[in-house]
Amino acid sequence: MHAYRTHRCDALRAEDAGKTVRLSGWVHSKRDHGGLLFIDLRDHFGITQIVFPSALLDQVERVRVESVLTVTGEVVLREGATVNPKLPTGAIEVRAQEMQVQSQAAVLPLQVAGNEHYSDELRLSYRYLDLRRERVHKNMMLRANVIASLRRRMIDQGFTEFQTPILTASSPEGARDFLVPARNHPGKFYALPQAPQQFKQLLMVAGFDRYFQIAPCFRDEAARADRSPGEFYQLDFEMSFVTQEDVFATIEPVIAGVFEEFGRGRTVDAAPFTRIPYDVALAEYGSDKPDLRNPLRISDVTDAFAGSGFGLFARIAASGGQVRAIPAPGAGDRPRSFFDKLNNWARDEKQGGLGYITFDAEGAKGPIAKNLEADRCETIRERCGLKAGDAVFFVAGPRDGLKGVETVKFSGAVRTRIANELDLIEQNAFRFCWVVDFPMYELNEETGQIDFSHNPFSMPQGGLEALNTQDPLTIKAFQYDIVCNGIELSSGAIRNHRPDVMIRAFEIAGYPESEVEARFGGMLNAFRYGAPPHGGSAPGVDRIVMLLADEPNIREVILFPLNQQGEDPMMGAPAAVPEARMKELSLRTVLPPAKPVPGATSPVVPETKPN
Repeated sequence: MHAYRTHRCDALRAEDAGKTVRLSGWVHSKRDHGGLLFIDLRDHFGITQIVFPSALLDQVERVRVESVLTVTGEVVLREGATVNPKLPTGAIEVRAQEMQVQSQAAVLPLQVAGNEHYSDELRLSYRYLDLRRERVHKNMMLRANVIASLRRRMIDQGFTEFQTPILTASSPEGARDFLVPARNHPGKFYALPQAPQQFKQLLMVAGFDRYFQIAPCFRDEAARADRSPGEFYQLDFEMSFVTQEDVFATIEPVIAGVFEEFGRGRTVDAAPFTRIPYDVALAEYGSDKPDLRNPLRISDVTDAFAGSGFGLFARIAASGGQVRAIPAPGAGDRPRSFFDKLNNWARDEKQGGLGYITFDAEGAKGPIAKNLEADRCETIRERCGLKAGDAVFFVAGPRDGLKGVETVKFSGAVRTRIANELDLIEQNAFRFCWVVDFPMYELNEETGQIDFSHNPFSMPQGGLEALNTQDPLTIKAFQYDIVCNGIELSSGAIRNHRPDVMIRAFEIAGYPESEVEARFGGMLNAFRYGAPPHGGSAPGVDRIVMLLADEPNIREVILFPLNQQGEDPMMGAPAAVPEARMKELSLRTVLPPAKPVPGATSPVVPETKPN
């Protein structure tokens, strides 16, 4: 008999009755039934109930939950009400004959069994215990299976998996790099890759045609519910001799297939996914990450208020601003408290309020309707597709610049809020879309300079001619995002593969040719030796699993995540480095001034965690 187990803890069934077996695992729970003690023994695969006779009680009673045991005994059938249909092994139990304690557990800081809520800090400090909990454990297995499925599907599509460097040079990917000092090159640093962008393009130049990897990416940025600080993984892929539509047609069945495989019966959009131009996404959804489960569409009704009797919106329209209307079907019959609640919410969001009109069989009602001509109210009703019993809310503000962006974003937030309040969000569905035709450039209002708005290595629509003849702010790029249920899964692009186009594109963004040569010389030189047209994308693995697991926070699907502050309380990272090591790296630290504590007579010295 094997030293530790003849079977896994999920394996035994009624037909195994009478067998002598050996199981190993963790004590999930203990129950004393007077003369008999029951233990649920758990391993990675499942749970088996063990019955300990009186002869073993003294030994078993001293064992704490989460201790590791090896138990030898006979499989017996459970009878009547003792059968547990919720467990695969629920028809049997094992009557223990021998027990060996492999490892005794200390008193637990958090319970593994049950669904008790614990703080994130406690869970991350004892992540190895947290990972034993059923929900978290299942999430990690889902993640592993999703990655295996993605890998299999990409290989079936003719892609080859390659591993690109982790130590590389800094690149303008839109976030801060993590830097690694180069000991043999004092004063110089490697950068951890924000994405394998340049290397995957170089693979296309090298003639490999179709590349992918499950790539680690590193970005020094703040945490969000859908973004882990520090590092994340993506399905990174690139293809040669392809158009934008070729990229879409290749990755759509991979993504849809994974969501169908692991979606537990939820509806999944079939390919081809909806294409939404960036400008339309902002205009109709108030977001470049539209959630298509929400049926509401935003309308521009500025003209309906221009020169009208409703002075506030008329002045906004006259100054070049915008008035955006968000329909609320069925809300016209709601009590006044419904509208007051939304108005208070808008003020909590640092907005002036949320004006509205309701419609009944007699026409438009409400504070705005009293001061707005009937024909203008009718124009708004028709444009928003409303009927008696419906309502419409308004967001007004500047059209251009950062304030204009705020107006658009708030209208998108109102769209989401109204849909949630009216229970309009489609349930148990994954709705996908591509947001396309992103602007190549944007205006930095602080500096007045032209900046890249997206990936700087993208091909501008119209190529070199567009760069030379168009206003940069009107140039679109072959850039695209794939969005699922309002969550951006990835950005991608058809790449800029020509040195002359690349140099001119960076020149418009304020990078002289000499700087482009210095920073991207490796890729630029490669393009001079014959580069194929190519493109790709990189759907985020963490976000895919988060959606499939129906988790609100991305930390729930990452094995060892950092906390909100970008720290690992379990391993004590980041940590101070010994002075000798700093000298070896030709480094010294210059700490920011300590913040004074109110009422203190001297500054507080920051505490450091031990290595």
